[in-house]
Amino acid sequence: MSSTQVALNQALQALEPVHLELVNESHMHSVPPGSESHFKAVVVSARFNDLSKVRRHQAVYAALGELMQRIHALALHTYTPDEWQARQQAPDSPNCMGGSKADH
Repeated sequence: MSSTQVALNQALQALEPVHLELVNESHMHSVPPGSESHFKAVVVSARFNDLSKVRRHQAVYAALGELMQRIHALALHTYTPDEWQARQQAPDSPNCMGGSKADH
């Protein structure tokens, strides 16, 4: 696990997740090898009960704080334990559509 990924994982523990997946998806984008710029987070927490999706995302951003400055993109999938029980997986991330300076 990369240093940024470890730091993100530790910060997300503040949400008391019952399930947490943090995937470095940088390799799926137009970035140099070894980059830590694009992550997918699946966070399942009872703290999300009675919160809208926006409020859940705000809670994640608050937990990550300054760490958000280290990354370019964060795909968030936030669920309550009951929602996760019914679902058991987050959607796959879409393929990168390009847009790199190297594409020109």
